[in-house]
Amino acid sequence: MAKEKRQPVVSDSRQMDNLRVFHEVARVLTSNLELKPLLRAILSKMEEYFGPEGWSLLMVDEATDELYYALSASESEPVAGKRRIKMGEGVAGYVAKSGNPLVIPDVYADRDWARFAQQHPELHLQSIACLPIRHGGRTLGVLQLHNSKLDLLPDSSIAFLRVLCDYAAIALQNSRHVDLIQHLSITDDCTGLFNSRHLYTLLESEIAEAGNSRVVSIRPPQFSLLFFDLDHFKSVNDTHGHLVGSRLLAEIGNLVKRSLGPDHAGFRYGGDEFVALLRGLDKERAKQLALELREGLLAARFITGTDGNLSLSVSASFGLATFPEDGDTLQSIVRSADAMMYVAKAEGRNRLAVADPNKPTEFAQPKTSRHA
Repeated sequence: MAKEKRQPVVSDSRQMDNLRVFHEVARVLTSNLELKPLLRAILSKMEEYFGPEGWSLLMVDEATDELYYALSASESEPVAGKRRIKMGEGVAGYVAKSGNPLVIPDVYADRDWARFAQQHPELHLQSIACLPIRHGGRTLGVLQLHNSKLDLLPDSSIAFLRVLCDYAAIALQNSRHVDLIQHLSITDDCTGLFNSRHLYTLLESEIAEAGNSRVVSIRPPQFSLLFFDLDHFKSVNDTHGHLVGSRLLAEIGNLVKRSLGPDHAGFRYGGDEFVALLRGLDKERAKQLALELREGLLAARFITGTDGNLSLSVSASFGLATFPEDGDTLQSIVRSADAMMYVAKAEGRNRLAVADPNKPTEFAQPKTSRHA
């Protein structure tokens, strides 16, 4: 008796689609670390597969414990603006707070959600799929799909959507690690200010932007650079030890950050020397901010409430220069501000010396230049 031929098994087309999407998303994850394009690539596959009328990705702001819109079906949608959702509020807030997915194939078949849909006619809700994006037991965000015809899709579709959310969680976590590494590479450990390497990066960017803007502007954009060095800092280390000296530098770093605010940037240049990049400030406004920083430093008491009951006061010598009048290259503007700092020290310390292009200062800097 002849052996019966086995018929080849025909793979379900939906399963093949799933495998194709898994492969494409995995390829994206391993080829790109930029978060926004990576997430959009993942979500475009979700959009292709489920065909929702609308979707949005909301992220958890851990500082405020709120959700904000990170991505949506259209970049121009008003919903992707500044609106925030509290934990537990609405569909997304409920899913984010509970960590449980919410899938409603027909909102009008559920009394509570039918009432919600009636209260929000602008959403035109027919079905809801909202899933948490979780990693390490924490909710990082939620994915919302509106009107995806879930009742027409196979049962495996929600499992597939969960996998896409897992991919998104991996992308978010990878991005956070990259951001952390980037932050550590540009930050001074002791003070929390930026380090000197990042100063030069930002100065190059400011000067390049000024060069581009000069083409369409009669008056080139300005920024000012403030160098300042703590007066007699060595005596603090000699008297109280290096541990107290490091804590003093950390407290001064906090004062500098508070004084400069979000529009400007502070740096620890090295040792007890600091730099402030004052974006968009001409000489007069930069001088005013520098004097405020000097007065704030003089008024503050440091290392209080610690063992030994210390209460230290500190002064500093400040040198100010403005781009491009006091230097139109990276090296020249840095040298100008640095030279003025040495003028302030030579004239008695605890003062501000301001560069004047009409009265060039001839001042002998140390033989070993740090800005060659």
